[in-house]
Amino acid sequence: MNVKMDLIDWRIIRELCANGRITNVQLAQRVGITPPPCLRRVRALEEAGLIRGYHADVDQQALGYELTVFVMVALHSQAESDLRAFENSAFGWPLVRECYMMSGEIDYLLKCIAPTMAAFQDFLINKLSATPNVASIKTAVTIRQIKNEACVPLEDRPVTDRQ
Repeated sequence: MNVKMDLIDWRIIRELCANGRITNVQLAQRVGITPPPCLRRVRALEEAGLIRGYHADVDQQALGYELTVFVMVALHSQAESDLRAFENSAFGWPLVRECYMMSGEIDYLLKCIAPTMAAFQDFLINKLSATPNVASIKTAVTIRQIKNEACVPLEDRPVTDRQ
């Protein structure tokens, strides 16, 4: 998407990444403009697809989701129709929280979150392994999460009038 952003837009993005619940008045104060143009800018960023939504950062363990597993999937065929069929299946699997098409030896990398190993095994055996065109599956169970940053790395983006 080719949207021209100025310094104020970058400041808005930076502030919303830090706190998506900030009020428009507070946001306007922090970025140095009045509330009405701030709200217009936020809406324009949303309409342009640069801000896709607002989400709660939840504690998965506290909510009973103890297990995070990365799953590497290779397919028999990489024909576009077969790729789309797998992707459509992935959309229907609640345990799959992220899905990436990859280059190299694997075709897809899935990030799965499950309450228990038994729940993950059920998904692995009854859903993923039973999916047409799946050639191989490799899993990596996480031991602990070290870093989980929201947003994108904005350190290299403009923060002052120098651009």
